Amino acid sequence: MVEQIGRDMPISKIGITTYTILFYCILPFALIRLLYRGIRAPNYLKRWPERFGFFSQPVSQPSIWIHAVSVGEIQAAIPVINALQARYPDTPVVVTTTTPTGLARAQAVFANRIITGHLPYDLPGALRRFLHRIQPKIAIIMETELWPNLFEQCAQRTIPIVVLNARLSERSARGYQRFTTLTQFMMQRITWLAAQNEADGHRFLKLGLAAERLSMIGNVKFDQPVSAAAIQQGQTLKATFGTRPVWIAASTHEGEEEQVLASFHTLKQHATDLLLILVPRHPERFNRVADLCTHQKWHVARRSLKQKVSKNTDVLLGDTMGEMMILFAASDVVYMGGSLVPTGGHNMLEPVALGLPVITGPHTFNFAQITQQLITLKVAQQVNNTNELTLAVTHYLQNPILRQAAGAAGLQWLQKNKGATKKIVQHLSEYLT
Repeated sequence: MVEQIGRDMPISKIGITTYTILFYCILPFALIRLLYRGIRAPNYLKRWPERFGFFSQPVSQPSIWIHAVSVGEIQAAIPVINALQARYPDTPVVVTTTTPTGLARAQAVFANRIITGHLPYDLPGALRRFLHRIQPKIAIIMETELWPNLFEQCAQRTIPIVVLNARLSERSARGYQRFTTLTQFMMQRITWLAAQNEADGHRFLKLGLAAERLSMIGNVKFDQPVSAAAIQQGQTLKATFGTRPVWIAASTHEGEEEQVLASFHTLKQHATDLLLILVPRHPERFNRVADLCTHQKWHVARRSLKQKVSKNTDVLLGDTMGEMMILFAASDVVYMGGSLVPTGGHNMLEPVALGLPVITGPHTFNFAQITQQLITLKVAQQVNNTNELTLAVTHYLQNPILRQAAGAAGLQWLQKNKGATKKIVQHLSEYLT
């Protein structure tokens, strides 16, 4: 293995140098994109020096560094962070994200227990400044954030690079295979990779990861704690709806709300008291989705404005952050977004943990194995279009016993798959002692 790395290294160095030059060339466009996103979502303009390695918060001693790109990865990291802080209470934990929503979620969950910031752009100088500032004992990357210069700068400092809860769809694997030299360059610098399942692990092996650096640990999202407070708040909210049936469409994307609302229009013809909770995935789209609902003559209550749901309310717009579990707990049936459009779907474990049946579209390549397992167990149902979505929602709403059976099967499945966090933290002790 060492000899092979040595033979590949000159070509890899040329590859990463070319990559870095290209990154510098596109940097102006990245900044323009950041500005554009900042116009729509002003939080993108905050703490921007961190994106160039000028980390704003003091780190007084060597730290445990965890990078989780956005909200979903932060959620996955919660049990790992809790376990590491319990085991190493005197070691500061630094958590970086790429998005303001991820940063906000980390701050909401952990408050002052961790140090938070944005990961710099993948440029050598920015990363040197960042790593010098936070002094990491270990670099823990959640799921699939593979950056050549980041891995190289860590390797130069002999900082172990660990990829946790790693997942890699067939689609993403094909993308990495187009850049074989650069991908192998990164794979050679990974100290340990804990894959969610065998299929993900084998894809990393095909990209050049050494077999001795791979473990099939399982998914830490199964170990996520369910907030009793969130459940109570959700039940309290649901009580304000009276006896109305509640359908939630969660984490929807561009082009998806139109399909959900078309289905809702059909459902309302037979279930006039049905309430839709609509939760767009990205905050910058909240106002546009509100306008879409209003344009279609739906009576909308906005969660962000603390507007109450009356008997005339058709849609409760979940335009807040960090309240998804509350809104799930206030619902009877879940449609998980990002799946009627080719986004790849989103994590279905949260509603399953609340004993809810889940409906998903055909595009679930980000969570293919979990989706298939839930469909097989009849915890979830897959639909291909608006008509099938309408039938699935109707089916669940009209059959409370079916909903209960699906929920019970989901909870049992979750319990069987717990335990990845304990195994991971035990392995990480090799690098933190």
